[in-house]
Parts: sequence; structure tokens; C-alpha cells
Amino acid sequence: MATIRSREDRDGITIGWQAQIKRKGFPLQVKTFRTKAEATQWATVTESEMIRGVFVSRSESERTTVNELMDRYAREVLPTQKGGHREVSRVKHLKEGLGKYSLAALTSSLIADYRDVRLQKVGPQSVKHELGLLQRALKKGTHEWGIALPNGIPTFLVKKPNLPKGRERRLVDDEETRLLSACQSVNPELAAITRFAIETAMRQGEIMGMTWDMVDQKRGVVHLSETKNGSSRDVPLSSSAGQILGALLHRSDGKVWNYTQDGMRASWRRALAQATISGLTFHDLRHEATSRLFEKGFNTVEVSAITGHKTLQMLKRYTHLKAEDLAKRMD
Repeated sequence: MATIRSREDRDGITIGWQAQIKRKGFPLQVKTFRTKAEATQWATVTESEMIRGVFVSRSESERTTVNELMDRYAREVLPTQKGGHREVSRVKHLKEGLGKYSLAALTSSLIADYRDVRLQKVGPQSVKHELGLLQRALKKGTHEWGIALPNGIPTFLVKKPNLPKGRERRLVDDEETRLLSACQSVNPELAAITRFAIETAMRQGEIMGMTWDMVDQKRGVVHLSETKNGSSRDVPLSSSAGQILGALLHRSDGKVWNYTQDGMRASWRRALAQATISGLTFHDLRHEATSRLFEKGFNTVEVSAITGHKTLQMLKRYTHLKAEDLAKRMD
């Protein structure tokens, strides 16, 4: 049964109307409106939903903002996830763009607007990651934190940005010689890291995070317990990769490399400038190494085991390499 009553200030002047619904089997529903008509309409719709068995309480989603949801997710969920630290900046951007809205007011059009604004500043992959984080937080809120969203999770209705075709940049002509020479000039360890990347197809973060207890010299592998895709893998070491590690001094802290991530990036930029090489990223070395594995005759499953690509679909763009090799062998 709905009750509508006026709310008055100290002078007895009506400043709003409060609707209250008490119905057996449902939590108490209370909401205040500017006019009696609005209060009556809300009460009528809400009671109808209760009778038809489709009622969803909006109180928690109306009280909770995106700011509060993301703060809780960052506090309770991210610390438990591998690579959760990478999500911190994404939380910040989501709060800046959508934080003021209550979860009940968060619509697909608001999220689409956020997507379009962000695409003017960062690439589609970054925006896709941000929307994915928001969707995971909303799912956590609805599934485990008791925050019912009357209209469902709005991110499901928003088109994700189209991702650009994977980079195809490879070392051409004498670029490898020039690059390694410049790296050696900047810092011999940079040259060792660059050669190691080309030999192993490991990601920059995986290489920089190496410790000696991860290196099994008897088996000839580097064991990665934590990777970008969340699974572990053993990276086989070629004889050249083994020699690179064998020439290094062992640090007292157990780390393989002296470089920090920031120091490594700065030295990489200096080496590219010195070698007069443009348009090459360190991650392109992973593409180079993966291409060479196919050129050596490894099949897709074998390459995936070495590189850690999560799905074979990710390696489809390399299949043209084997087709070219077959064409040469047919002559």
C-alpha cells in the first residue's frame, strides 16, 4: 500500500512529496519528489512491478555512484588480481568521466559518450580496456554486492572500439645490426636485453621482471609464473639466449637485469635515435621473434606454447609466412 505525504519546511510551506510503499515480501520503498503527481506516478509504477513480480529495488543503485563503485573495486578486487596494478590509471579515468553519476542513472548513451571522448585522447585498445574494467565492476556490484541495476548492465549495449590491425613492423635491411650497435653504445646490458627479446619472443615486462630463480639452466627454460594473460609458461632458451644469460653477473637481489622499466624505456629511445631507426617499438621485437619462429618451421601450436599468445587466432596473421615458404619449396 502506497502512502503519499507532503514534506514541509519550518514555516509550513510544502517543499516536496514523499511516497512510501509497504508491501509484504518487499523491502520498504521511500522516495521524495518535487510534486505530488510525480510521487503518485512512481508509487503506481513501483506497486505494479511488485504485483507482476518484476520489481527490482533501485535504492542501492541510486545511492551508489560510479566513483564509489570503482573505489570499492580498486580496494577489494584489484589487489587480488594478477596485473591489477595496471588497472589503477583506468579506474582514475573512469572516475573522471563517469564518477558523478549514480549507478541507476548510468546509461549506455553516457558510456558511449565517454568512449567517444576518450578515443580523442587515447587509442582504441586503451578505451576497450577501460570499458572492460567498468563492465567487470558493474558485474561484481550486481552479482555479489547486492546492487541491482533496474535496466541491466549498460556496458553490454555499448559498441566497443574497433581495434587496429596488428602491427607488422619487422627489422629490415641492416636495422638489426645498427640497432644492436647503438644499444651496445648506450649500455651493453641494453644490447643483451634486445638480443634476448629477439631470441625468446618474451614481452618487455616479462624480461624486466626476470629473477635468477626463474632460470632453469639444466632444462634450458625460463619459467614465467605470472604472465599478461594470467597463465604460466616455460620459455625455451636457444643456445644464443642461454649464452646471453651465461655472460651476466648475478646480482645480490636475485634480479637478472640492472635496468628499471623507466630506465630501459629511456635508453631504448636513445638507441633508436642513435641508430636513426624510426617507427620501431620494443614490443615489435616480439613480433620479429614470433615471425622467425614460423620461418624456422615451428607450427602454430608450438609457437603459441613459446610466446604465450592466449588464442591461436592471435597467431593467424603469421600464417602467410609459411605459405611463402611453401611457395619457394614448390619451385
